[in-house]
Amino acid sequence: MQTPFDQELEARLARYAAIDSQSDEDSPTSPSTEIQFDVLRLLEGELTEIGAQDVTLTDYGTVLATIPGTVPGPTVGLLAHVDTAPQFNASGVKPRVIRGYNGGEITYPDDPALVLSPEASPYLAEKIGHDIITASGLTLLGADDKAGVAIIMTAARHLLENPQIAHGPIRIAFTPDEEIGRGVDSRLPKDLGADFAYTFDGGRVGELEYETFSADAAEVKITGVSIHPGFAKGKMVNAIHLASKIIEMLPQATMTPEVTEGLEGFWHATEMSGGSSQMKIKMILRDFERDGLEKTGEMLRKVCAAVQATEPRATITCEIRPQYRNMRYWLEQDMTPVNLAQAACRDLGLEPVSVPIRGGTDGSRLTEMGVPCPNLFTGMQNIHGPLEWISVQDMAVATGLCLKLVERAASGT
Repeated sequence: MQTPFDQELEARLARYAAIDSQSDEDSPTSPSTEIQFDVLRLLEGELTEIGAQDVTLTDYGTVLATIPGTVPGPTVGLLAHVDTAPQFNASGVKPRVIRGYNGGEITYPDDPALVLSPEASPYLAEKIGHDIITASGLTLLGADDKAGVAIIMTAARHLLENPQIAHGPIRIAFTPDEEIGRGVDSRLPKDLGADFAYTFDGGRVGELEYETFSADAAEVKITGVSIHPGFAKGKMVNAIHLASKIIEMLPQATMTPEVTEGLEGFWHATEMSGGSSQMKIKMILRDFERDGLEKTGEMLRKVCAAVQATEPRATITCEIRPQYRNMRYWLEQDMTPVNLAQAACRDLGLEPVSVPIRGGTDGSRLTEMGVPCPNLFTGMQNIHGPLEWISVQDMAVATGLCLKLVERAASGT
């Protein structure tokens, strides 16, 4: 069950996960949080220490490095993101290892009521004998995507110590702010300098993803009319009531994350804040097709206009901005990086599984910007919450895939 990479992967993930690096969509800076530099600077130092070349921490918060090729071949990019999701507490992460998992329930020292079971997480039932890493119950783990960081760092160290392995030039990029859709700066494609790339930001062993959601973010602002409630008759316009009407008029039985799956899109209210005078609703809009995404945005605009019409004294605005688009639109024009990854999986005795991601990766933006970039598995499960877990041995398989992939890329097969 043990592999040569297990101890290193375990140590790296535990070290990286213990560092708080949540992103913040309300921040205008890049990275969006200063704490992400704690991981970025650590990785900058570690890359230098293992002998990587051209190690750089850019002013937009991305660590770049080169592993020189040992044979001619295309330049392959390897990417992972250092930020963790804002949706759940990530301060004070205490990674722990359940060695030789026995197939039963996993409990948590800091929240005795919390239970991870193979019944609720069937993939866990397949990991008997594996070493399972979780957090302690009060935080997420951050395997999304510090597992990807650990995998790439382990593969990089191995390649640099074993120059007999045939591979072309490799460019590494560790990005910030992926969880808020801002991980790929406009300068990154040129600075990366890769012919094609891969993000290690996926789940189950064998998953190879080249189709993602297309995504927009929406912000609705409602300004009412404020007056003392004792003298409000015929004068007050309560922004909270109007915000509630907007939510109620949107389709909840058919188009929210709770009731959709597969290729179905959704609208999702992520935040509602304010008071009777002013309210703000933040939403994300998702669909696998661009026209479907446009229809969802138009539906939101029409609902806002309809509520506005009921109360002309209020002001309601709806701003929708693009986040990323389905990488399939570009990858289906040249499937070379996908085909290489599929062949590398089969070299390891794995049958690759390609399913549409109900989410996105840095690869979505990077592909759209001209660098084809499918997404590969790490093993991470139950991400963005306290039940997040990952198998060390799954990470080792992903490391093997990374090594096999760069060898295949150099051979052109």
